[in-house]
Amino acid sequence: MLHVIVKMISGRTTDQKDKLTKAITDNLTKIVDCEERSVSVSIEEFSLDDWPEKVYRPYIMEKEETLVKKPGYNPFDSE
Repeated sequence: MLHVIVKMISGRTTDQKDKLTKAITDNLTKIVDCEERSVSVSIEEFSLDDWPEKVYRPYIMEKEETLVKKPGYNPFDSE
């Protein structure tokens, strides 16, 4: 079983989110050799102003040991 949570800045269209969900599902089923029914995907949207404190700090800075791909930015660098 696989559950993917995508956290993103709000503003993407339903079509973009549908395509993203399909791409994630298709790739997971191929790469980890599972059935589509074993995959679930949720999308959580945030405002740009909320991103640093609601996503970057708790899920990137405070969980760095779980990151597989680190971002190339830090919204707190300018402080």
